Amino acid sequence: MLRCSGDEDIVTKGRRRRPLSRAGRVARAYNGLVVDLSELVFADASFMVDLAMLARRLRLRGAVMWIRGAQPYIRRLIELVGVDRLPSVAFEGQAPATV
Repeated sequence: MLRCSGDEDIVTKGRRRRPLSRAGRVARAYNGLVVDLSELVFADASFMVDLAMLARRLRLRGAVMWIRGAQPYIRRLIELVGVDRLPSVAFEGQAPATV
């Protein structure tokens, strides 16, 4: 599970690279990754791009990303950007899209 909290924006981009990479490697062993956003207060487009890139790496490894606990603003941003429509990505409790 990958937990994101506080603010995730262009300023924090450098600090999230290592945890995102580690989560991607661990997810391969479990064929999936839960991204818990319940404590995330703010996110910008740079965070959405990082989530999309992580989702792509997971899909190429045959793994799935489930998004959990996103606040309404964050969920709306995810939907506007289209991260939830990427293959093998879904909000927890929904089936991921397939290619």
